[in-house]
Amino acid sequence: MAFIRKKQQEQQLQLYSKERFSLLLLNLEEYYFEQHTANHVQHSGSQEERKIRGSLKICSKSVIFEPDAISQPIIKIPLRDCIKIGKHGENGANRNFAKAKSGGISLIFSQVYFIKEHNIVAPYKIERGKMEYVFELDVSGKVEDVVETLLQLHRASCLDKLGDQTAMITAILQSRLARTSFDKNRFQSVSEKLHMECKAEMVTPLVTNPGHVCITDTNLYFQPLNGYPKPVVQITLQDVRRIYKRRHGLMPLGLEVFCTEDNLCSDIYLKFYEPQDRDDLYFYIATYLEHHMAEHTAESYMLQWQRGHLSNYQYLLHLNNLADRSCNDLSQYPVFPWVISDYYSSELDLSNPGTFRDLSKPVGALNKERLERLLTRYEEMPEPKFMYGSHYSSPGYVLFYLVRIAPEYMLCLQNGRFDNADRMFNSIAETWKNCLDGATDFKELIPEFYGDDVSFLVNSLKLDLGKRQGGQMVDDVELPLWASSPEDFLQKSKDALESNYVSEHLHEWIDLIFGYKQKGNDAVGAHNVFHPLTYEGGVDLNSIEDPDEKVAMLTQILEFGQTPKQLFVTPHPRRITPKFKSLSQTSSYNASMVDSPGEESFEDLTEESKTLAWNNITKLQLHEQYKIHKEAVTGIAVSCNGSSVFTTSQDSTLKMFSKESKMLQRSISFSNMALSSCLLLPGDATVISSSWDNNVYFYSIAFGRRQDTLMGHDDAVSKICWHNDRLYSASWDSTVKVWSGVPAEMPGTKKHQFDLLAELEHEVSVDTISLNAASTLLVSGTKEGMVNIWDLTTATLLHQIPCHSGTVCDAAFSPDSRHILSTGADGCLNVVDVQTGMLISSLTSDEPQRCFIWDGNSVLSGSQSGELFVWDLLGAKVSERIQGHTGAVTCIWMNEQCSSIITGGEDRQIMFWKLQY
Repeated sequence: MAFIRKKQQEQQLQLYSKERFSLLLLNLEEYYFEQHTANHVQHSGSQEERKIRGSLKICSKSVIFEPDAISQPIIKIPLRDCIKIGKHGENGANRNFAKAKSGGISLIFSQVYFIKEHNIVAPYKIERGKMEYVFELDVSGKVEDVVETLLQLHRASCLDKLGDQTAMITAILQSRLARTSFDKNRFQSVSEKLHMECKAEMVTPLVTNPGHVCITDTNLYFQPLNGYPKPVVQITLQDVRRIYKRRHGLMPLGLEVFCTEDNLCSDIYLKFYEPQDRDDLYFYIATYLEHHMAEHTAESYMLQWQRGHLSNYQYLLHLNNLADRSCNDLSQYPVFPWVISDYYSSELDLSNPGTFRDLSKPVGALNKERLERLLTRYEEMPEPKFMYGSHYSSPGYVLFYLVRIAPEYMLCLQNGRFDNADRMFNSIAETWKNCLDGATDFKELIPEFYGDDVSFLVNSLKLDLGKRQGGQMVDDVELPLWASSPEDFLQKSKDALESNYVSEHLHEWIDLIFGYKQKGNDAVGAHNVFHPLTYEGGVDLNSIEDPDEKVAMLTQILEFGQTPKQLFVTPHPRRITPKFKSLSQTSSYNASMVDSPGEESFEDLTEESKTLAWNNITKLQLHEQYKIHKEAVTGIAVSCNGSSVFTTSQDSTLKMFSKESKMLQRSISFSNMALSSCLLLPGDATVISSSWDNNVYFYSIAFGRRQDTLMGHDDAVSKICWHNDRLYSASWDSTVKVWSGVPAEMPGTKKHQFDLLAELEHEVSVDTISLNAASTLLVSGTKEGMVNIWDLTTATLLHQIPCHSGTVCDAAFSPDSRHILSTGADGCLNVVDVQTGMLISSLTSDEPQRCFIWDGNSVLSGSQSGELFVWDLLGAKVSERIQGHTGAVTCIWMNEQCSSIITGGEDRQIMFWKLQY
């Protein structure tokens, strides 16, 4: 997973450079400024000297000497513990070093750390007492400059107040950055054009490295001030796939760049000193990317996940990314849920709901008795109240899980020490039990538990992590009985994450972590309230004037943990795909979710023609076209055998065109006002037309005359639908009406009496309606951009969603009835979740899409300019643009087999299209 990959990259880099030094040897919030080749001069007797060759690192709070010989320990001397710093031989230097060169630096101190002796990662050894070390620089002329720098940093380290220390070190750093600039000789090409340059820091877990950022028309560069770990980091803009603005230290200063689509591990994470620099760089890269790919939102990923095109694992990765979680920031490391609750059985039964954790509750609320104690304390607590005294994710928790692969990170975080052996990550079952019962343990998991690399569970480095009270050494993590090996544990964990139960309930956990139950009254009701400082916007650091208080506050926030950025403010829809597709992330999907009776899912359709047609929808080609009207075509209906095409028009006529003879066979006029739509009743005996004259007309094909008129509205009828002897009519009079009744079979017989079954009232005129497959739901779109979802069984309004800033041009259910797509005069294509009414995806075009057909994943739409657009909703992009009409495409029809498509337009033409397989 992310952290493991990052760690492996660092190890490879160190192996290549033969360095044992890393920024993790520094204290938190410490900077590495410069290095000098030097000798450590040791005195072993009255006359003997020993010189150890190595590199002297000057850091903001310490001096670090890295010997070339790996048998020798790295030496770290805190500047705060220095008693005297000077040029060797001045002011009565120790006579034991009489033979040392005058190019030596003398440090007299009270404490020193010895690290990685024989290159073994272990707790730091500390030696206390007054000591003097002398370091000879290869370039003796540098001694005075280095001494001056060390004295300046020593003064900063010895300031009483932490805020004053930070301010002085920051001033020194900024002075160094101001005196340097990016080396343009590092450009990949002499033809590159510089766009901008600014100061920034490269962020890696627990540490940051200052330097200069430079962006050209082809590359992004970062040049570390200290040249570590390499002189320059270069990223080709053409390789960039995603960029995210980040909060770093609760400030809007971060920018993370990815050259991969689905990995959580970025290629570079930068922290800027000014938000404007960050925003300018983001804008430049984003503008460049607009020509290469579409930006994904949480909603667009949700749509892919709902329809089974993303696994649960992949979806959680994307949500973490969008919520500012990064593997480069341990205070905001990606968070994943515990999903299994059975760690004691010999077999893991993923078909048993009792095997799983209740995903609707935070970890702190899973144990009823513990929750009652916490609630009692919560009620007695003064404002601001919180239920949990610790968080579900923090740097300490992340490294608790990863200590076996990232021991140096743990040592960095804990001042050179490992945790107590009994508090280590010793057992999966023990850890879960403590999360259930512990008074202060509410942690969730990390992505590594659902990845492929078992190294975080195995002590492959043979680390000495201590001895437990029972006498056993801390070694590999103890696995549940049902896991035969670390590999088997991860595979079964992945299977559990992708299981039927988790897929049905994962949205409940998302509501807690990323959604509407994260904050406010909903969080209180869900027992999901953490300390106010953990939430975005919980504190404004810029408003804190006292530097000590500001530094202390920031340190507390970073170490305590942070709640992810809130992504959803309404309930998250559940996963609705009945049969998940096989994805590379998991070995198989055996989950099958139960649909409502009468609702056939598109994923279950077996007609190969439909799948083949939509797979080749971009290969649409114009076959024939005919101009048969005097005004814009408004509706198309086709007989079952495909031989007769009926069209309505604003020229007030209904026309019947023979596809076989390619001739116009009939032209019927019911009034002198425009007809707005048409449809054929089952049996192909009757065609119905709606009119702007407020009426609906029934025309007998066999007898060639009008057989019924329904005078049902007070204004123009805009759209009609028919199902099971019921007529649904939408009107500009702000109503949708439901009628029962069958028209007379023969002209001249008694007119049929239509019964009004329901009247669905709107506030403004209704321009379009559509039914779901079972005709239990109706969607209506209004003049003011509102999309309404109605339950036809009770004639009640389920959801009212403001989707568009102008008229809704068209709206329709997906074949599985779980989503609604709407298009509007504002150029937007919006997908709404039927269950929750949440707007889950929005794409924008340069012009209105007047009409469309879709299969739930892909859309064929007719535009204002006359082009046909093919949209990939899951990829959030336009797949194809096909030239069609010379005016707006006003209506579109597809047969049930998806093999034939007809469009009508403002150019008065109907066009017949064929798919090229």
